[in-house]
Amino acid sequence: MTVKEQTKNMAQIEEIINKAIKKVRGTKENDLCKYLPMETGGYMHHFTLRKMKYKEPAQLGTLIEKFIINADRPSVVAPKRRAPRGSRKRRDHLSFSRMQLERMLQIARLAGDKEMVSMLSPKKSLPNIKRDLIVSIRHGQVDQELWNSYVDCINADAAPSSEE
Repeated sequence: MTVKEQTKNMAQIEEIINKAIKKVRGTKENDLCKYLPMETGGYMHHFTLRKMKYKEPAQLGTLIEKFIINADRPSVVAPKRRAPRGSRKRRDHLSFSRMQLERMLQIARLAGDKEMVSMLSPKKSLPNIKRDLIVSIRHGQVDQELWNSYVDCINADAAPSSEE
């Protein structure tokens, strides 16, 4: 498309837009949006109108002529139905009591599922894990779960510093 054709198309679309604005008794081109329906429901967004004005002026001109200029009485399109507030919240989130978590942790231990045990175990700080590990060693006990949580905590602390 040559520059002359683009200028001609822009002049035509501007003329159509001005005619439509006068017909709906508006003050700016965004006032036309409420009269232009979309296939997805509701009326045209003002960003879409602006985009179509420059990228698809012929299609926009057709829409304006059909729904505003050639219509006897242009009617305002009802807005698109929106989801109610808070409807996007996840509803499948389960909350367990402390006793239920303890029971699930015990079941995971009996099943030998280390991943579930680490997920369900309460998270402790590194100093607390060190202290508990030292106490268990002094008592002559080996707590594999405590050692695994110590290793996980050390790995978690080391991971961000290696990326820097």
